[in-house]
Amino acid sequence: MKKTIITVVGRDTVGIIAKVCTYLADHQVNIEDISQTILQGWFNMMMIVDTSKSDKPFGEMVEELNQIGEEIGVKIRCQHEDIFTKMHRI
Repeated sequence: MKKTIITVVGRDTVGIIAKVCTYLADHQVNIEDISQTILQGWFNMMMIVDTSKSDKPFGEMVEELNQIGEEIGVKIRCQHEDIFTKMHRI
């Protein structure tokens, strides 16, 4: 299993979750866990996904999600789980 952490941050607007989740579903990426909040108009979402069956190489998926983020006015960041874990160790 290849786990990836995806974070989405930006001004809240209609369709953020739909755009990101549709892209992931279209490319066989399974969402294992998802959390989202909206604080004073700011949208924040964190997902743990399994990319092991994805038809996209990781780098291409990162670029395409970045492009989607630009189109909808949010910042989308993807990191392999092991890198995310090492970066956030206390």
